[in-house]
Amino acid sequence: MTENEMMVEVAYALPHEQLIVPVKVKQGITAEQAIAASGIIHKFPEIDLAINKIGIFGKLSKLDAPLRHLDRVEIYRPLIADPKEVRKQRAADGKVMKKGGGDAPPET
Repeated sequence: MTENEMMVEVAYALPHEQLIVPVKVKQGITAEQAIAASGIIHKFPEIDLAINKIGIFGKLSKLDAPLRHLDRVEIYRPLIADPKEVRKQRAADGKVMKKGGGDAPPET
């Protein structure tokens, strides 16, 4: 790798599949350019950068954001359900939200 090159990753995940593509790029590249260079859109044609939001290490970002060495650009899928609405509906139905994945012991 030369002085004006750096490594970044582009990530996209589906419920049962994820792909993280390492890409060698030039310094000063934008997130959108890194996504294009990764070829990830050819593997997942459902990605539409006009609709899908992106982030860098979990923080929402814009397509024209400049990247730094070892950044990870993440492409997010649209939410199927609004989490706030789901919680409201559970509360209205009287259901108890449990912490963790197992059955909670009965409260006494």
